[in-house]
Amino acid sequence: MKLISWNVNGIRAVLKKGFAEWFADIQPDILCLQETKARAEQVELPLEFAGYHQFWNAAEKAGYSGTLILSKDKPISVTNGIGIEEHDTEGRVITAEYPDFYLVTVYTPNAQNELKRLDYRMQWDKDFLAYCKDLESTKPVIFCGDLNVAHQEIDLARPKANRKSAGFSDQERAGFDNIVEAGFIDTFRHFHPDTEGAYSWWSYRAGARGKNVGWRIDYFCTSASLTPQLASAEILSDVLGSDHCPVTLTLK
Repeated sequence: MKLISWNVNGIRAVLKKGFAEWFADIQPDILCLQETKARAEQVELPLEFAGYHQFWNAAEKAGYSGTLILSKDKPISVTNGIGIEEHDTEGRVITAEYPDFYLVTVYTPNAQNELKRLDYRMQWDKDFLAYCKDLESTKPVIFCGDLNVAHQEIDLARPKANRKSAGFSDQERAGFDNIVEAGFIDTFRHFHPDTEGAYSWWSYRAGARGKNVGWRIDYFCTSASLTPQLASAEILSDVLGSDHCPVTLTLK
């Protein structure tokens, strides 16, 4: 089973950049998108997406945030949000229940310039982890998406220069520590513990992508009980169309 997650930075924009053709070529079992920036009725997906079930969660604010799951198999159930009103107005979470696991796609809030939204971000991290652990009490959990944090120095090109930047603050990194300590596996690091220069986001400024001055902030994390089913986890850095690239998880 092949799962893919991608922050597309606007689904209407990426559809003009070869997204449908890429999708038709790769044909994942499940595709999770973040930062769709659209409601379902604003987007007519091409024929390449025929046969996939669509589940949208749009932000109340137009053209902002938003998530989408496309799945070959129809889930048992689908839920938007995490059940906390202050977190559930921006379309950031979709949970799809399958026979053997829950799949959660998430677009984690950015702490923003000068860390002005850091307090909210810290509350989000706490509440989202609690939500995933509650799901895990029923069956294993896979969560994926743009978590807006580079966990370790190996996960970004310039760690010293970004020590107090959004996405690499001590507090946000500690939030990811909590994920690992709670028993979830960072699947890319599970398979590639020492790989350097593996990034999933690059600024549009100063030719950062061409120079590979990037950050790894997109993840697939799984319950430890799924470890025997993990086959591979990769970053598709050659796929263009967004400032992020897709990340993958393959299950046996």
